[in-house]
Amino acid sequence: MKVSEIETVEMDVLVIGGGTGGPLAAVTVKEENPELDVMLLEKANVKRSGAISMGMDGLNNAIIPGRATPEQYVKEITTANDGIVHQKAVLAYADRSYDMIQKLDSWGVHFQKDETGDYDVKKVHHMGSYVLPMPEGHNVKKILYRRLRRNRVKVENRYQATRLLKDRDGKIAGAFAVNTRTSEPMLIRAKAVIMATGAAGRLGLPTSGYLYGTYENPTNAGEGHAMAYHAGADLANLECYQINPLLKDYNGPACAYVTGPLGGYTANAQGERFIECDYWSGQMMLEFYRELEGGKGPVYLKVDHLAEETIQEIETVLHTNERPSRERFHAGRGTNYREHMLEMHISEVGFCSGHSASGVWINEHGETTVPGLYAAGDMGSVPHSYMLGAFVYGQICGESATRYVSDWTDAPLDESLIAAELERVMAPLNAEDGIPPEQMEYKVRRLVNDYLQPPKVTKKMEIGLSRILQVREDLARLHARDPHELLRALEVHAIVDCAEMAARASMARKESRWGLYHYSIDHPERDDENWFCHSRLYKGEDGTMCTGTRPVDPYIIPLDDDELSAYQSMRIENTDEVAAE
Repeated sequence: MKVSEIETVEMDVLVIGGGTGGPLAAVTVKEENPELDVMLLEKANVKRSGAISMGMDGLNNAIIPGRATPEQYVKEITTANDGIVHQKAVLAYADRSYDMIQKLDSWGVHFQKDETGDYDVKKVHHMGSYVLPMPEGHNVKKILYRRLRRNRVKVENRYQATRLLKDRDGKIAGAFAVNTRTSEPMLIRAKAVIMATGAAGRLGLPTSGYLYGTYENPTNAGEGHAMAYHAGADLANLECYQINPLLKDYNGPACAYVTGPLGGYTANAQGERFIECDYWSGQMMLEFYRELEGGKGPVYLKVDHLAEETIQEIETVLHTNERPSRERFHAGRGTNYREHMLEMHISEVGFCSGHSASGVWINEHGETTVPGLYAAGDMGSVPHSYMLGAFVYGQICGESATRYVSDWTDAPLDESLIAAELERVMAPLNAEDGIPPEQMEYKVRRLVNDYLQPPKVTKKMEIGLSRILQVREDLARLHARDPHELLRALEVHAIVDCAEMAARASMARKESRWGLYHYSIDHPERDDENWFCHSRLYKGEDGTMCTGTRPVDPYIIPLDDDELSAYQSMRIENTDEVAAE
């Protein structure tokens, strides 16, 4: 096939990713200017795609007037993220959090309310109360799809974006995509692109060894991170891995956000609580790891001490939203919330700003470092943003892109780059024999576990990087027998990119920070004098992967020393006394 034969579509704004932030971005553009042509590109089906494909059990960061202020929330996240934040971006979310909740409420997304009709906010974080339950959160995707239809957004399901296009002025000019059912390529010319492709969830390998048994939605393979990198965008803090507590062998969240406000807590094998706050900060995960490996493990979610009506409330939420297979898992194990503590473990590593702080660098307007390119949700760099942050930044990106295209000027594309991408994408189908995608994916993700997973050791990371680069050389040998395997092969390209990013970023930051997320054996102490900065990863002019730093902007909301160190004081040292009480 020649470049001239590829189907070409002209759009004003292209949104890549139909999970959480993508639909809000697309709808926002149409609300801002109904005359604009907007396409939402989704490699699955937007009706059940993304991390919230089966709904969500609550908002983890709802800022409700009377319960919290935006300024308090910025302090909370600055503390939880060891001070490495772009506060303007966090505040932009915080200022718009409540308006987004009301917008979703008006669309039919139901949040839990108390007897007075106020939002029933719960406390999990160390300082503030931000958790808002969603007992009927399983309807979220249906509601988003209806808004897409109502606003006449053009939806293209079953198309996998592979590379972003740029014009000769260096601006974003659309994307190259391939149909996952037919392997037919498509060029989408667009004046602006909003990426909402989610976390890089298939970076580490689950302990089960099953490629798709991930903590994150397994369709989120890191393509957005890879596409942004190849387009010349900066990425930030990729050494700040996502690592979460999960139910052992289930690879779903243990859900302290649901159980904690009702009296559940994280405990060791003796049933003792060992950390005061179950908010998923890196420091909490480090204490979890120490307890797990220090002779008092396994670690459990303890709810067996709660009243029957409380346990029933927990079961209603956890067994109907987000991961309803949880009920069948417990039944198969013979685990009863009333009689047993629930064994937990530590998830595989990934990139996800929603739960940590790693992603494509964006400012408070959702802008990346490439003109015309925006990022929202788990792939953006705004830390600890969760589902509500994806909604808010989807809206922010939609507004920013609408303004941008109003002043857009045309410039020709470089067709040689399109020809090269066509050849790369089709190579696995044209290979007569080679390596199946699942074999190469298993290998590179096993290398991530063996050499890059915390605690991080410099020599191990050097070996891991060397072997990941060897796998990169084998990418040309990938073989796909059909369009589905082609999708998997292209995902492997992105996974290899993300694995190399994880290694290079981790080796560059010579300190420990974010608790377990970047716990370095060779540099065990936090070094604010030399490393109070964002790490920067970018594609050099020679095509190699480069690292550097980006300064932390002066805080607009200052914190004192006690506030900045609050999460380092959560350990309960004398668990015997606590248990006796």
